[in-house]
Amino acid sequence: MYEPRPALGSVGPPRLLAGLDRTGRLDRVGHLTQHGSPPRFRPDELADLAENVDLRGRGGAGFPFARKVQAVTRSTASREGRCNVVVNGSEGEPACLKDTALWLHVPHLVLDGAQLAAESLGAEEVVVGVTRSDVHESASAAIAERGPAAVRLRVVRLPERFVTGEGTALVAGISGAAAVPAGRRVRTSDRGLGGLPTLLSNTETFAQLAVAARLGALAYRAAGLPDEPGTLLLTIAGRVVVETPTGVPLPYVLRQSGMDAGQGVLVGGYHGRWLTPRDANAALVSRQSLSAYDAVLGAGAVLPLPEDTCPAGEVARVTRWMAGESAGQCGPCANGLPALARRLEDALVGDRRAFGDLEARMRAVRRRGACSHPDGTAAFVASALAVFADEFHDHAHGRGCGRAVLGALPLPPDAAPPEPEGRQQLVVDWTLCKGHGLCADVLPDVVNLDPDGFPAQASMPVPPRQRARALRAVRRCPALALRMQE
Repeated sequence: MYEPRPALGSVGPPRLLAGLDRTGRLDRVGHLTQHGSPPRFRPDELADLAENVDLRGRGGAGFPFARKVQAVTRSTASREGRCNVVVNGSEGEPACLKDTALWLHVPHLVLDGAQLAAESLGAEEVVVGVTRSDVHESASAAIAERGPAAVRLRVVRLPERFVTGEGTALVAGISGAAAVPAGRRVRTSDRGLGGLPTLLSNTETFAQLAVAARLGALAYRAAGLPDEPGTLLLTIAGRVVVETPTGVPLPYVLRQSGMDAGQGVLVGGYHGRWLTPRDANAALVSRQSLSAYDAVLGAGAVLPLPEDTCPAGEVARVTRWMAGESAGQCGPCANGLPALARRLEDALVGDRRAFGDLEARMRAVRRRGACSHPDGTAAFVASALAVFADEFHDHAHGRGCGRAVLGALPLPPDAAPPEPEGRQQLVVDWTLCKGHGLCADVLPDVVNLDPDGFPAQASMPVPPRQRARALRAVRRCPALALRMQE
């Protein structure tokens, strides 16, 4: 999987599928033949290694791994030396496959990193939390292949939902409770699995730790940027996994994957930020570079939007799915996100009032949720509104782009399909309309009246959820001046 590193500061080409397509699945014997046994570390040595290579969590927040190790070490000292290690293999982000690729091809590399951390800290067990059946099968087989170990290893399969990957949700699910966020600030380094200090990080982080432990800090730093050494895994367009040194131009990674910036690039997945084509073509695969655009790599999802799909429709489709992924624990998530999704859908079919409501809907969920899901979803929508401002404006004013929603932003197979292009319209027959205004009373979100009391538009798009009310307006019109048509 990991080839010799180039010279310091070099940013060699990324490799499609991270080279994993050439390995099949490495069993324990094949893994040891290729990589050998990992070294052992004291807790301070483990923290020093992680700090020297600037190892950070690869699951979203990018928190320094060394600080996690140090926090668990301090907490363990007050708990009679007892602690645990948890590997987050849930990958509930539909646009991510990198951790899945590791589990299906090189599971022992991940387990090496987790086990060497556990042995260093004197942990009681290592628990892997996963959601996919094939990942569960591969991880279980790898644990069986390793045989008895000083630290117990086990894998637990959890519900496949977006919020399962949140740290407290993962720990709760492993413990047999509902896999939902705790709703309050909980440091797993103080109180995690079994109430013990817990070192929790994601799949790629532990794999990178195993590589760094074998190579040593100097050799590991031979790839990538001096301030951000090493390589990282990216999932491009939800289907191509790439390993690339840091510092590589983002457009080069896209070209190597057979793509370009298209209409814009979503970086960091569905809690991430959109880049304009110009910004995407100027950005590097680097924390520092992306921070200039208020973006982070997060869990490594990079999603270029093709030219032939409707940006506004793609964003609305994902927002609707994200609203459905709520843990249902707080109002901003259970009520606020569905309301945001509805107003976004209404704006797409020509509802100017809904378009004007979007900012208020986003304010209603920001910084008020029990976890980061409302904030992340609102940030995704806000970023899209900024980058695709003209698209959303035109849709809200009845001048849609005319393109279909192709589902370019990946969602699970059972997610709602893209909305069909053909939406029904409420049409006014001016030869019959007498300006009674009853239609606006029945359908205030669709019909706006002009100063004389007549409908302001001759044709008004009707959102699917408003169809029943629109038919009621047609039936109740005293002048029989309304009709529905495709």
